[in-house]
Amino acid sequence: MSFLNIIIYIYNFLINDNLNNVAMINKNIIKIRKELDLLDNLFLNLIKKRTNLVKQVLKNKKFKKDIVDKKRIKIILSNIHRKSKIKNIDPLITKRIWQSMIKAYIEYEFRNFKKK
Repeated sequence: MSFLNIIIYIYNFLINDNLNNVAMINKNIIKIRKELDLLDNLFLNLIKKRTNLVKQVLKNKKFKKDIVDKKRIKIILSNIHRKSKIKNIDPLITKRIWQSMIKAYIEYEFRNFKKK
C-alpha cells in the first residue's frame, strides 16, 4: 500500500467515523509511522540547513560552469557508499538518495545562479 493510499484510507476513516475499521489499522504500524513522521521533520530541518550552505557556496561561484563538479560528486558518492556499508545500510538506497539530492541541488543552483 502506498503512502498516499494510507493517507486516503486514514482520511476516509476519520471522515466516515467508521469504528469497525479501527481493527484493520495495526497499532504497531501507526506507532512506527509516527516515528517516521518525526524523522521526516528532522530531514526537513537538515535539508533547510543544507540549502542554506548551498546558497553560500553558490554566491562564491563565478561561472555557471562551476556548478557541476563531477570530481566532487564522484568523491561524495564513493564516501556515502563506504559509510553506508560501515553503518550496515543498503548502499543502493543511499546512492539513489544522494544522486537525487545532488541532482536537485544542481538544478537549484542553475535556477539561482547570478552572474557577477
